[in-house]
Amino acid sequence: MDTFTALAEPTRRSILEMLAASGNLSATDIYKRFKTTPPAISQHLKVLREAKLVRVERRAQKRIYYVNPEPMQELEKWIKQFAANMEERYQALDAVLEAEKARLSKSKD
Repeated sequence: MDTFTALAEPTRRSILEMLAASGNLSATDIYKRFKTTPPAISQHLKVLREAKLVRVERRAQKRIYYVNPEPMQELEKWIKQFAANMEERYQALDAVLEAEKARLSKSKD
């Protein structure tokens, strides 16, 4: 499962936010925080596991979920690179607009 596909769903983003805030939660603790059914949340957790965004540890009958930091760091790196590329494009556009503004100003004189 692709990271972006997994993150496209609001419930999965909420689960990641909860895990990031708490450090770890059992599947039961996660289920209790939603109005949807446990099987639905289980499906969301499965998608997050397949995308490697969360790790799961079994403790007796419990499954404890954690955020997997590596894919999140890769995502952060991608976002920073994307933002830097967009900033370069905006700066180039600003330069073109300033040059056009200066040209128009000269033609009025």
